[in-house]
Amino acid sequence: MKRYPQFLLGAILVAAIALSGCGASANPAQAPASGAASAPAAQAVEALNLPVDINAAQLNDIRNRDDVYVLDVREDFEYADGHVPGANLIPLGQLSSRLSEIPTDKTVVAVCRSGNRSGQATQLLRQAGFDAHNMTGGMNSWTASGFAVE
Repeated sequence: MKRYPQFLLGAILVAAIALSGCGASANPAQAPASGAASAPAAQAVEALNLPVDINAAQLNDIRNRDDVYVLDVREDFEYADGHVPGANLIPLGQLSSRLSEIPTDKTVVAVCRSGNRSGQATQLLRQAGFDAHNMTGGMNSWTASGFAVE
């Protein structure tokens, strides 16, 4: 019952993002509207105290924590070419219909190639009540930093 409104919200958000254009904003990830975060997600924010945008080094420091969920929002072929170890794949175009697959009790860090799609995903997830963060620079930044790729 509770997931049906969340699905509708996600579908509306994806439509709004698609209509607004890709990558027009330098900082597309914004804090959720007041009251949008669920209690478990709010607890994760306090535990990690992360800004909305984090860099590759910050993700590398937290990626192995039990309360962190790394979400790769690229396409299948991009993910297959290399991704953050342990990252979970849900392409951005499928994200609104697959929100139920993402744990609500974990901090979610979205990753893409350059940070644009993950910024859009972060905005969608935060508006749906998730404790979501964008890894700026994406896999370009991750690999340039010399971190492991799976």
